[in-house]
Amino acid sequence: MSETMTKDLSGATPVARSKQPVVDCDIHPAYRSPEELASYLPARWRQHVADFGIHSPSPLVGALPYPRLAHGMRQDSYPPVGGPPASDLPFLQEQLLDPLNITFGILQPLSAGHGALNHGLGEALCAGTNDWQVERWLDPEPRLRGSIAVMQEDPQAALREIEVRAKDKRFVQISITPRPAEPAGSRRYWPIFEAAEALNLPISMHSAAFGNRANTGSGWTSFYIEEHFAFSHAAQAALASMIFQGVFDQFPKLKLILVEGGFAWLPPTVWRMEREFDRYRGEVPDLKRRPAEYVRDHVWLTTQPVEEPPKSSQLSDLIDWIGIDRLLFSTDYPHWDFDHPDYAFRVPLTPEQRAKLMHDNAVGVFNLS
Repeated sequence: MSETMTKDLSGATPVARSKQPVVDCDIHPAYRSPEELASYLPARWRQHVADFGIHSPSPLVGALPYPRLAHGMRQDSYPPVGGPPASDLPFLQEQLLDPLNITFGILQPLSAGHGALNHGLGEALCAGTNDWQVERWLDPEPRLRGSIAVMQEDPQAALREIEVRAKDKRFVQISITPRPAEPAGSRRYWPIFEAAEALNLPISMHSAAFGNRANTGSGWTSFYIEEHFAFSHAAQAALASMIFQGVFDQFPKLKLILVEGGFAWLPPTVWRMEREFDRYRGEVPDLKRRPAEYVRDHVWLTTQPVEEPPKSSQLSDLIDWIGIDRLLFSTDYPHWDFDHPDYAFRVPLTPEQRAKLMHDNAVGVFNLS
């Protein structure tokens, strides 16, 4: 790992400038203010939000009770011109894209439209989020790529939005929550998966505060530490549902990316699914393959937050179990637990393995060029 050293924008901490090209698969752009999103809504919905707000099953939307959602950002990521972290493109270019040698950055906007109980409003919020991505980020910065935010609880609305955005090849995935109103593999959502497969666009499920269900099986958490820990729960439940409900048999070319849920849980989860499959396969006789085979051919995971075992060699074991080609590097910029590509994987990797992890896997999954 060869790099030259520069100073960060505070003038203090050394920041490595890696020679390894990087695709960052989880960048969170922010609005300068709540009024910025409102400007991308039709007047009818702008007035609706002003008068009635956004009704959501999540107590977190608009509440900002957790450090991650309110103040849990890198302290050096606040733009000099003012505004929240990741709300100013020139500063994002200077702090993230340029020094980290990021050839492509995948935007992961967390749209309130995913969980809005008013489906018409949810559709408008998703469309506004997508318009905002184009105007504020994709048009002025060719290294960035967008995610199509859709109102998954209304599949027909989702299909309308996908049809519009798929014409713009800078949108490289379809973004939904792993915590929908029904289990993720339910047939209610199959029209979205069908469109994703037909367009060769991965389905991206980002664990976060938005969705129709809590991250735990028993309700909303009391503390931020619980919420952050439980991000992996939603990813596991979504994956199991999609496998056992036959999604990957119905859509054999579908690609699923599980974002910001960690990845160390995957091997024991697969082992457990394999055991249960041997015991209860008579309940799902239409499944054509074993759970491990579906995971191997259809599933990728972003790396942040990287689980850090007490012994670094154990992380190497995890990577070997999962497969280096299943992992997509992500920084999670500008959040406090940001991962720097030069420091996140301090384990023995060959140059070929590091290139796959940091760059090549994502180029293939997203068809980047």
